[in-house]
Amino acid sequence: MALSNHVNPDHLIRTSRDKKPHYHGLTKANLNEVHHAYGSRYGTNPVPKYKIASKGLPAAATYQIIHDELSLDGSPVLNLASFVHTWMPPEADKLFQENISKNLIGISILADLWHAPSAKNAIGTATTGSSEAIQLGGLAMKKIWQAKRKAAGKSIHEPGPNIVMGANAQVALEKFARYFEVECRLVPVSVESHYRLDANKVMDYVDENTIGVYVILGSTYTGHYEPVKEISDLLDEYEAKTGNYVPIHVDGASGGFVAPFATPKLVWDFKLPRVVSINTSGHKFGLAYVGVGWVVWRDKAHLPKELIFELHYLGSVEYSFSLNFSRPAAPIIAQYFNLIHLGFEGYRAIALDDLKNARLLSRALEASKYYTVLSDIHRKIAGPLESMNEDDPEIYHPGLPVVSFRFSDEFKAKNPDVQQRWIQTLLRAKGWIVPNYELPPALEQVETLRVVVRENMTEVLVDRLVADLHRIILIREAQMEVTEALIQSGSPSHSLSMLDKVGQRRSKVEQHAGSLEEGSGDKSSGTYARTC
Repeated sequence: MALSNHVNPDHLIRTSRDKKPHYHGLTKANLNEVHHAYGSRYGTNPVPKYKIASKGLPAAATYQIIHDELSLDGSPVLNLASFVHTWMPPEADKLFQENISKNLIGISILADLWHAPSAKNAIGTATTGSSEAIQLGGLAMKKIWQAKRKAAGKSIHEPGPNIVMGANAQVALEKFARYFEVECRLVPVSVESHYRLDANKVMDYVDENTIGVYVILGSTYTGHYEPVKEISDLLDEYEAKTGNYVPIHVDGASGGFVAPFATPKLVWDFKLPRVVSINTSGHKFGLAYVGVGWVVWRDKAHLPKELIFELHYLGSVEYSFSLNFSRPAAPIIAQYFNLIHLGFEGYRAIALDDLKNARLLSRALEASKYYTVLSDIHRKIAGPLESMNEDDPEIYHPGLPVVSFRFSDEFKAKNPDVQQRWIQTLLRAKGWIVPNYELPPALEQVETLRVVVRENMTEVLVDRLVADLHRIILIREAQMEVTEALIQSGSPSHSLSMLDKVGQRRSKVEQHAGSLEEGSGDKSSGTYARTC
């Protein structure tokens, strides 16, 4: 049994506190207690976890306690596991604070960015994120399918609706199927399909009861874009043969704010008539703080009227089509700030920088021979484009600025006892949060590490991460850190014990950069300047 299964941390803390103090006979004052301003009474008493305290706490002390506790969390800058954006300019922070108390239900101008036939006729809503947006997109497709079945005199229960998606689908897509009683048909992924929805297999899962196909513009696992146009063409052929209409909802949680700017020639959005709805997360590559997502339908015909509620009690007629009603205005205003502040060129510049840094990391990892990169954004598309400027994203396979990598076959053959999951543990001790996880079903025997290259993942941090991961040859031989420690250690426990030594070592280049050689200074005089 794991230690954590039978040790109660709360009990340990409770039984380890100081014993009850003795009180002064006359004043009843606690002789063993000193009150101090920092943290008020919660400096010595536990912060209540499961019930509200009988007495409150000054705002400043409350802030300090929560601030200190949150400081123990991983640094957002070093959290390479998350797609969520964590930085905005001070002016945006100010707007966020000014509007944090406001309620808002609204829609953006994303329909134009995603080439809706008419931005004026497109319809959509703000959501709390892509998870809610995906539910709404799926619900609309289900209601339209039900209406067509009823009109044709067919049952909507036997055998019931199904929805098709790749086995690499993010959990929010599967949630829709489970929560709203739709059969979830997962198409296996493979190395040949680039770890994403396989266009060669998808039609085996489609039939007259398929309400739609979820196609992901940016897989959570490896960052690959799924082939929206190719799948759309296949569904066109299927409809021509059978008469069954199957729409596409594009999950652009991350890619919806990357593809339009980085690869505007890529066809994936409302340019394809079969794409009826698209969602995205404003708090990912939309560069806003967490709490805002968007879903847009190409026109009103694809959002059933029965999903729209008309409200009359807010002083005017309002319309609501969301899973929750009230939502804070601040994240939406933050998104609006970015759209105005950055414009198309600003978003494009950031997306291109993210992809450039992701390519840098990918190449560095592969150059080490320790790792094989599964993502393809650093690989050029074969053909005449190969000779173009290497900064041009159009010459590379399109995808998110995500680097998914694993131990190379050569490394594993030479070091069969080294486990890839140790890399996650050792990097975490150095501040980095890099997840190690299994690929989707059919490839679950393959583990991968993943780095999301966001705006604050600069080239300097890429260099630092590479230095922490392994040794590569740039100008001089840099000293390997985490990976080398694993190779040289004889056992898992020894490898972890090596961590302190690894953290203290620096490359030869770093040791001599801007520093004096040994013996450059005068001998110790015995004062406070003496050596430790």
